[in-house]
Amino acid sequence: MTTSTLFKQQPKKNLPTGFWVSFFPPSLWMISFYFIPIIVLLSYAFMQHEYVQIIPKFTWENFIQIINNSGYRNTLFRTLYIATIVTVINALLAFPVAYFIALYAGKNKQLLTLLILLPLWSSYLVRVFAWRIILGYNGVLNSFLISIGILAEPSSLFLYNQFSMVVTLCYVWLPFMILPLVTALERLPRNLLEASADLGANPWYTFRKVTFPLVLPGLLAGGISVFSLTVGDYITASLVGGAGDILVGNIVASQFGVADNWPLGAAFALVILLLLFGLMTILSRQGVLENL
Repeated sequence: MTTSTLFKQQPKKNLPTGFWVSFFPPSLWMISFYFIPIIVLLSYAFMQHEYVQIIPKFTWENFIQIINNSGYRNTLFRTLYIATIVTVINALLAFPVAYFIALYAGKNKQLLTLLILLPLWSSYLVRVFAWRIILGYNGVLNSFLISIGILAEPSSLFLYNQFSMVVTLCYVWLPFMILPLVTALERLPRNLLEASADLGANPWYTFRKVTFPLVLPGLLAGGISVFSLTVGDYITASLVGGAGDILVGNIVASQFGVADNWPLGAAFALVILLLLFGLMTILSRQGVLENL
């Protein structure tokens, strides 16, 4: 019996009606209200802009403008630099917290997880303004440093610069790093840790050779979330950043707003999307998508 005959004899399996009932509405919603608007938006990147008019004629001019303009290039590099710094700091902060919650919190695990999620239930603006109160000239940090004698008078060095921007972004996006790590650590087979200890490995060696490689996909999943959210942020830079510390998100917002240059704003958005898509494609080989 030939292989082709075997394939012909296999009964054709029809998907159940329930599958199409549950699949079609959300797919139609995503296509209508997510993918089509994004495609329309990004199509402006290839259109010309003259004064206040958008001319639907294909051009690479907007991308050439991004490459040739040193201000735009510096903003793009500054955005990637700050996003990398925020991601690394959050990874260093999140790992011990997630390790404790997943392995040692016991019956308090749900309470601690709830405390991690609690800031996400408040307004994003409230969380950013809270750091303006903490880092401001008459803020909590200055008052504390004066009270313990480190400063003689309030300092303006803590706000409206890259330091305040990084601190605020780390606080705002930290839960998105902790939660995937907690999930990855909860999946960690405990018998491997016990076997490593039984074979005489010290805790640090077990961490480097067993724990870290197995939870790396969760760490990368949190990292891509924090990195992409930071790259797309523009409110934090507007409220706590300095005059020369704008991010790409600020340029996109201004081009779609006061500048009324939609093609250039769409070109910036497309560049960021392609960068994030390429990064996610590379990290997907490490099992990142399964941990998002």
